[in-house]
Amino acid sequence: MMDVTVALIALVLTAPVMLAVAFLILVTDGAPVIFFHTRVGFNGKRFACYKFRTMVANSEKVLADYLASNPTAAKEWEENWKFKNDPRITFLGHILRKSSLDELPQLINVMRGEMSCVGPRPVVPDELQRYGTCATDYLQTRPGLTGLWQVAGRDAMDYPSRVSLDSRYVRNWSIWADIVILCRTIFAVMKFDRAS
Repeated sequence: MMDVTVALIALVLTAPVMLAVAFLILVTDGAPVIFFHTRVGFNGKRFACYKFRTMVANSEKVLADYLASNPTAAKEWEENWKFKNDPRITFLGHILRKSSLDELPQLINVMRGEMSCVGPRPVVPDELQRYGTCATDYLQTRPGLTGLWQVAGRDAMDYPSRVSLDSRYVRNWSIWADIVILCRTIFAVMKFDRAS
């Protein structure tokens, strides 16, 4: 009930921003405006996780070429599943990611019951195996639009630490913790230096 209420209010309030972002992506980099990727949800059910597109249209090929020609980048990708300087991200994409505006379409995922406002970071199927024994915790709840790791350090944190925080969130869940995380998220997204 809280998820739907918060997501509905957020969708209404951010609708003008979302329309502006969609227009800017269309003008600067063309269609599509929305990107979706398969993520693992509650009980292992897979769903299409929505985001504003922040990468070049041929991002899969750019990634493959970059990994093949750069051993250091390949190692970074293997360890973190992301880069500090990702060659696939557009100029506007950098701004959207720094401000977390790229994640606003996930409010639709919340409305559809695939995500929660607060929860573990949604992961792709291949990534879940890296959670080890913590994967059980991840599968017990819906992934969140925001979560404990986002307010604790965002992308300044290494991968094992993010997994540990996700697991701790699930094991110690409370409605009050969710409210605190939602409030802290407002301040966390203002720290642009901690986002990818």
